[in-house]
Amino acid sequence: MNNVAVRNIDRAEQKTVVALGELGVATVHEAQGRTGLLQPYMRPIYAGARIGGSAITVLLHPGDNWMLHVAVELARPGDIIVATVSAANSDGMFGDLLATSFRARGVIGLVIDAGCRDVKDLTEMRFPVWSRAVSAKGTVKATVGSVNVPIVCAGMLIAPGDTIVADDDGVVVVSRRNADQVLASSQKRLANEEQKRARLAAGELGLDLYKMREPLAKAGLVYYDRLSDVKE
Repeated sequence: MNNVAVRNIDRAEQKTVVALGELGVATVHEAQGRTGLLQPYMRPIYAGARIGGSAITVLLHPGDNWMLHVAVELARPGDIIVATVSAANSDGMFGDLLATSFRARGVIGLVIDAGCRDVKDLTEMRFPVWSRAVSAKGTVKATVGSVNVPIVCAGMLIAPGDTIVADDDGVVVVSRRNADQVLASSQKRLANEEQKRARLAAGELGLDLYKMREPLAKAGLVYYDRLSDVKE
């Protein structure tokens, strides 16, 4: 594919995207069949951030952040920039100046399979970033990439307009076409978890709640009152 920047993309309904973000990564990941999770090395630069937004996808090249400047022009309020690199790289592609530009355009966060720097400033700004690494090493602007094309970021295929959910547990992608269905499944799962939480808080054991005793017995687990009673 030639180097391209696509201006217009389809997105899921904003209310659906926001609702998925509020539910969080673990719930969404489980609700869509334990799929869509980016590699666990993608970590937030500070604790407590939780966002959901539509992906503006970016293909970068090692040591070059040029296309991040292109991406922010094409973003809408509520979007998340999702960037990958054509070869493994941990250079500090993003810092507080770009974050200032992103925020002014309504971008709510960055997911980047490369490095990030100015972490103290970004934390004080409360601008959330999930990155492969933290590195003070700077970048150049010399090699053209692409914006709003399908990319593979931290092991997951992400299309422009897909929904991204990110929090302390990592990052998960939901296909734009499946967003409504995944939201319904996530809400159902959350309601079920609330019931289980109440029962566990009341003292019920998971062994009984999840009906584990019979399967454990069939798998060979034997209870003894004392270690001395155990037969070799």
